[in-house]
Amino acid sequence: MVQKAIECEQVEVLFRRGRSVQKVLHGLSLSVEPGQIVTLLGPSGCGKSTLLKVVAGLSKADGGSVKVFGAQVAQAQSKLAFVFQEAALLPWRTVWQNVKLPWEIRRNFAESELTDRMKHVLDLVGFSESDWTKKPSQLSGGMKMRASIARALITEPQLLLLDEPFAALDDMLRSKLNDLLLQIAQRTGCTMLFVTHNIAEAIYLSHRIAVFRRGLIGEEISIDLPFPRTAAMRSSPEFADYYGRVSSSLMRSAE
Repeated sequence: MVQKAIECEQVEVLFRRGRSVQKVLHGLSLSVEPGQIVTLLGPSGCGKSTLLKVVAGLSKADGGSVKVFGAQVAQAQSKLAFVFQEAALLPWRTVWQNVKLPWEIRRNFAESELTDRMKHVLDLVGFSESDWTKKPSQLSGGMKMRASIARALITEPQLLLLDEPFAALDDMLRSKLNDLLLQIAQRTGCTMLFVTHNIAEAIYLSHRIAVFRRGLIGEEISIDLPFPRTAAMRSSPEFADYYGRVSSSLMRSAE
């Protein structure tokens, strides 16, 4: 039996504020196969980012279980990395120094490997050597996010968790970074769990979309468009059909 990259079973999360308790996840179950890109889609406050943080170990579940490649989340930290909505680069450090940071914290591979890994991930996200010494103030929004993704990849994670990383970018730049993410998935084989509000982005990136509804997954939609994905697919009848189906599912989720 192939081991699941992510296996969530009956996950519950409660938010406590003073004496009030709000249930955010209501016994949610989800599994993700290795190498898949699965997108979490739904209205604000439905629990998408909460689930992502539970899988990352940044938040704790109040019930149920979460496993990453067969291990409890606490034992799987070396296998995953997180990309936030904001690039969150340290302003006093160069691109090279920012990307190097996870290694400085974890020291989970030999220093002799570091330079080759750094060059590999910086090339993977499209940085030229002349960009390595730039500081965040010298970078565009898209380049900052590329640096953030490179930083996440430096430890060669098997699972990449992305919380609306392209939300603040314009449509053209967003499309370019969608293609970058697909190239990274193809070249590394990394599994990805991706949160977005953008229907077209979800369809373009995903093997499968999980549509949230009131703290549960109301529907899972398989996207059977071939890989590699191309810009022309966005204007195809098949893409339009998926757009209509996902939109209808979202509307039902809002009822």
